Amino acid sequence: MHLKQTIAMAFKAISANKIRSFLTMLGVIIGVMSVIVLIAIGQGTTASVTESISSMGTNLLTVTIQTRRIGGRDPWNSAGNSKGTVILELDDILELENDDSIAHVSPVVTGSLTVKAGSTNTTASIIGVLPAYAQIINQGVQSGRYIIDADVDNRSAICVIGSDLAEELFGTTNVVDNTLHIDGRAFRIAGVLESKGTTSSGSSDSSVILPFTLAQRMLDSTTISSIYISAVDSASVDQAQTVVENFLYKKYQNESNYSVMNQTQMLEAANETSSTLSLMLGGIAGISLLVGGIGIMNIMLVSVTERTREIGIRKAIGAKRRDILLQFLIESVVISGLGGLLGLGFGLALMHVLESYLGMTLSMSAGVAYLAIGFSMTIGVIFGLYPANKASKLRPIEALHYS
Repeated sequence: MHLKQTIAMAFKAISANKIRSFLTMLGVIIGVMSVIVLIAIGQGTTASVTESISSMGTNLLTVTIQTRRIGGRDPWNSAGNSKGTVILELDDILELENDDSIAHVSPVVTGSLTVKAGSTNTTASIIGVLPAYAQIINQGVQSGRYIIDADVDNRSAICVIGSDLAEELFGTTNVVDNTLHIDGRAFRIAGVLESKGTTSSGSSDSSVILPFTLAQRMLDSTTISSIYISAVDSASVDQAQTVVENFLYKKYQNESNYSVMNQTQMLEAANETSSTLSLMLGGIAGISLLVGGIGIMNIMLVSVTERTREIGIRKAIGAKRRDILLQFLIESVVISGLGGLLGLGFGLALMHVLESYLGMTLSMSAGVAYLAIGFSMTIGVIFGLYPANKASKLRPIEALHYS
């Protein structure tokens, strides 16, 4: 029998049971759709994080200080023993700016407090910084002004707020010189931040920027645990990182007490985490494809049983074992292949729907689409092989006696 005839008979058998064929495809459709959407979410998240980190410049260094405490005090002093406490002062940090490789330095303190304007209140992220923070993360104001040195020195009750928070509290971003209350204390709004979206340190659009010294008091934070530093240019990042690491080592004499990361390291860490997440999500979605394959095998076995007499007649008039094997295998591959294509279409449609809800662009490479379709067809071959082999092994005499 010619291959063309075998394919035609396979399609005829599928079209004869349209509802059953579609329900069999459904497992593959859901599986492929899940793979497409979940991997797209993973890749979209990776792109969003990468863009956020990159937007802060290639010369950024972030310092995290991990204070080890026993009984409420830090057991490590500058000599590396437990006879005293290492206290990192603001003036010590600012001395880093004296190095030729470092442009700006700002400690950062963060927390959440209740923010109220009129009858509207919400919980907002509070970020305490120095004026240099704006240059470090490349963010300015769309109106008003930023924090200045006098605000830090005098612990002035002024703030700069994100555009989203201004809209939420006042219904407009034209709020300069208005008053809001943070944890019950009145603050004058000095400026409104440029909209920047989510960065590695969170969303500044819904944040409140305070002078560092006042934020420490408001958040009851007496230690410095986070520092943002910008090198003079991208070529000076390694030198600046060495300077910072040497400075911290002299202070703590213990490298486990702190970590210094540059943008390249942050990007690598973010990409590694996102890749792991994408693989995990793809693996979870792949399980549903396997379940769909089991459904195909089940239906094909039922089909073999139902068509036993037909198989016997075909063999009696000259059909060979490979013809029967190929016919049932083609049926299985067609079901899984069509299911894969439908799943791809539904997955792409669902991606566009989810973009508006998730607030980010979902991306999917062509390779992922090809992989999903290829995997679905492979599932059809693997799970269709046993029923097809079983059908091809039926003896004509026994098959003809089947009723």
